[in-house]
Amino acid sequence: MNGKIVAGFIVVFSLIFGIALYYTQVYAYYDRVAAEEVTLTLVNISTGLEEEIVADDIRAIDGTSSPIRFRACFTAGMSSPTIQETYREYPEPTPLNAPGWFDCFDAQEIGTDLEDGQAIAFLSAKDIHEGVDRVIAVYPDGRAFAWHQLNEKFAEDTSEPIE
Repeated sequence: MNGKIVAGFIVVFSLIFGIALYYTQVYAYYDRVAAEEVTLTLVNISTGLEEEIVADDIRAIDGTSSPIRFRACFTAGMSSPTIQETYREYPEPTPLNAPGWFDCFDAQEIGTDLEDGQAIAFLSAKDIHEGVDRVIAVYPDGRAFAWHQLNEKFAEDTSEPIE
């Protein structure tokens, strides 16, 4: 009899812990960011300076627990060819997954489209946090997506060790 009570307690505790863990990972550490609080920039090829760009229909989330939790979906206010001629492309863009409830941002689709050339990634801000860049991917139809990504400061060293 006592074994059933202990086993029942373990099952109930595990269930409650699992629900709490799921909630904290998917909801608790993310906050919606008001559109007027989001400033989107791109780095000009000529000057190397960040320039604010026109962005409409901004939907964004961010979290204080990590510098790479930022995600945004918006419509760019200029054409893709103009952006490509004026702003610095990002060499190795890797969109990071967003929580499922932030449904405008699909990291797998964006990543595939970047690889296939259907979208182009640009540097939005270098070291927006230490070792973290903001990247913006732009599609020809004006759809655009932003995220934070670890830069070369935290890149994995794949070179052979020196002996």
